[in-house]
Amino acid sequence: MTGASNQYTITRRRLLFSASAVGVFPASVVHAQSTVSAEVQEETTAVRRNVSSFTIHDWPDHFERLGRGIIISDTTTRVLQHWTEDGEMRIYPTSVPLTDELTKRGYTEIVEKRKNPSWAPTPSMRKRNPEWPTVIKGGDPQNPMGSRALYLSWQYYRIHGTHDTRKIGRRSSNGCIGLYNEHIEEVFERATIGTQVKLI
Repeated sequence: MTGASNQYTITRRRLLFSASAVGVFPASVVHAQSTVSAEVQEETTAVRRNVSSFTIHDWPDHFERLGRGIIISDTTTRVLQHWTEDGEMRIYPTSVPLTDELTKRGYTEIVEKRKNPSWAPTPSMRKRNPEWPTVIKGGDPQNPMGSRALYLSWQYYRIHGTHDTRKIGRRSSNGCIGLYNEHIEEVFERATIGTQVKLI
């Protein structure tokens, strides 16, 4: 625990330094090093209009151990933090559910990972929007799941990408947490099955 805490403290200092140096909400931060395309940087600058502030969470305030890694998604400030099992942390802007009724909070974990996932509306979505298609195949630009999806132990809840980058930083989903495709691909590669997740 001590080693992980020390490593996190260093990471957090560098994160804050990076955020102040960039002067905008960071798209992706790892020990003050970020490799984000110009397109995503422009999109992230636009997100600033939707996100007034963000809070950096300390994982020991929410979990007893780092384990296989931790994801904390703050649905108020629309930020996701991901720690790998070695304590490295990165932060990403997100989209969140449209309403509090659609927002589930609490502890869960990653139980499955899929590249180019297909999408099907849940029964409640079908009830609200009967005109929606029954399924959209993976890779289709109309697929709201984007290029990658992390399936949680909660039925129908995912952390996934989106092709519609206007949604990031906003209340725009039917219950899931959305990231830019470039960001979910990064989280997808770094996160393992069993990663602990908390939505707050």
